[in-house]
Amino acid sequence: MGADVAAQVFPPDLRERLGARVELAPGVLTGPLTGAASRRVLAGAEILVTGWECPPLTPEVLAYAPRLRAVVHAAGSVKAMVTEAVWERGIVVSSAADANAAPVVAFTLAAITFAAKGALRTAAGYAAGWPPFTERTGADARTVGVIGASRIGRGVIAALRASDAGYRVLLTDPYVTPAEAASLGAELSPLPELCSRSGIVTVHAPQLPETRDLLSEAMLRLIPDGGCVINTARGSLVDTEALARECGTGRLDAFLDVTDPEPLPAGHALLTLPNVLVTPHIAGAQGSEVRRLGEYAVAEVERYVAGEPLRGRLRREDLGRLA
Repeated sequence: MGADVAAQVFPPDLRERLGARVELAPGVLTGPLTGAASRRVLAGAEILVTGWECPPLTPEVLAYAPRLRAVVHAAGSVKAMVTEAVWERGIVVSSAADANAAPVVAFTLAAITFAAKGALRTAAGYAAGWPPFTERTGADARTVGVIGASRIGRGVIAALRASDAGYRVLLTDPYVTPAEAASLGAELSPLPELCSRSGIVTVHAPQLPETRDLLSEAMLRLIPDGGCVINTARGSLVDTEALARECGTGRLDAFLDVTDPEPLPAGHALLTLPNVLVTPHIAGAQGSEVRRLGEYAVAEVERYVAGEPLRGRLRREDLGRLA
């Protein structure tokens, strides 16, 4: 992350707290980690605190960091940064994805509430007059399909179950058993059944080769008329053009915080349709929320120095199921 972002994630009080436990290198590493200034810092580093847009920790980079024992990522996904060389060196890896999950859950729950009330189509027709009372929709007893029992997916399920709206929750995830789904408060369903039974479908699966276009044209067509697709995961999980066609007919609505490609080209149908809201990847920690990531990372460093288990520790085998 750049120095300006680092200042928000790690304001002075957190840097002071971190400095009480470890010796801090001066400044923030930016640009290639193989540059002369970076090499001097890496030579003595035992813990590397990273953030968004950190370059990959390649064998070449790690060769300049012979003492490195832990990487604490003050952000979510580590896939673009952690290479096989990290695992081969036995370097401990931790992610603040748990801290980043809560804002995404809150964003998704807000989108579900708007979707349940038909907010987009109602707003689009506002100038033509308010809809008759008998044609309005609400959240009570609505069926929501959750794709993926990730930490965010589970958080969304928990929030829906805690609501007094009495949501019915369906879940599809190849790694979850019916009993585990029931313990979460959801009914495990194959994807086609989930789509055909859910008026609102929210995506929380990881970006993998096998999940590309998971919500394909065929799956989108199964969602009942008037349904809504919510995507706060990765844009590649939804067939972009198929969704644009379904929304273009007015059959489906959509709340999209991620798209494929990202950003969408100017003038794309999804940016102009009145029943689609596209936001610029803001569901995760933003603004005042990014301090949560710094607090999580500092606490992880404190735990590591004290020899305690790390809350956000990742293992090589975890990456295949993570965003």
